[in-house]
Amino acid sequence: MINLTRRAALCVLAATAATPVLAKAPMLGPLRPMENRVKLGGFEVTTILDGTCAREGLHPMFGGNADADEVSALAAANGLPTGAAEFTFTPVIVNTGAELILFDTDNGEGRRPGRGLLRAQLGAAGYAPEDIDVVVITHNHPDHIGGMMEGGAPAFPTARYVTGQVEYDFWSSEDRVGTKAEGLYTMTKNMVTPVADKMSFIQPGDAVASGIEAVGAFGHTPGMMGYHIESEGKRLMLIADAANHYVLSMQRPDWHFGFDADKDGAVAGRKKLMGMIADDKIPFTGYHLPFPAVGYLQAKGAGYDYTPASYQLNL
Repeated sequence: MINLTRRAALCVLAATAATPVLAKAPMLGPLRPMENRVKLGGFEVTTILDGTCAREGLHPMFGGNADADEVSALAAANGLPTGAAEFTFTPVIVNTGAELILFDTDNGEGRRPGRGLLRAQLGAAGYAPEDIDVVVITHNHPDHIGGMMEGGAPAFPTARYVTGQVEYDFWSSEDRVGTKAEGLYTMTKNMVTPVADKMSFIQPGDAVASGIEAVGAFGHTPGMMGYHIESEGKRLMLIADAANHYVLSMQRPDWHFGFDADKDGAVAGRKKLMGMIADDKIPFTGYHLPFPAVGYLQAKGAGYDYTPASYQLNL
């Protein structure tokens, strides 16, 4: 125990009173990483956070074919809010050494608050729009094709383009006019059709480049594609929007998701992709996974447990 004399105590108080009061640091708001790069054999894979948004309510957006209380209970059991979910948007860049390949182009110049940040973050990741050699579109939803054009011109001016034949044919067809799909028909016409003369239209099993092969993931949209990426025996599966939540879509892959066009077809495709990822113990990336949007799956009960990648791809 320290005993202070009255004189010593007065000296301490005087010194304290003479000390200037320092201003507190200002609040700066949340800070999160925006770029992440790993090696995959001889490739480099970069994920870029285009932005985030929160959506109120979990049900029926998730688990439309289940009870609302069951959906809330699963979220709570995993330490998640039961009244809202955060969506992230994560384009992927693969550098094969021969080509720089961008998968999906973000929310684009509409740039609602907190989204449409890809162009700004490209520079932070070490790239410029002119560096992109190939743009691959997984499907024609606004958060994937919104960045195709910038100021009325192609946002990636030197690139060639790749998309699924089934996907493009569906959204570019005038049969969509006068239906609920007319908005996406118009967006496809404005964002994708202008570069159709530079576009390759592919089917599942076709190659985008050496080591990158299209995988059918129909259901979320009529012709959505995933991609199997492999270099020097190292593999990565890009699943796009086959699963839209790392808990609700993975622990219960049988649950419907509100934005899936063919809900039963999406369930079947989700289960097939997840089964392969878990059985082969390969990493995967999903557009709406928590950033940096790379992880692993392990079979558990009727679904899968998701584990974010840590240092596996650094070694």
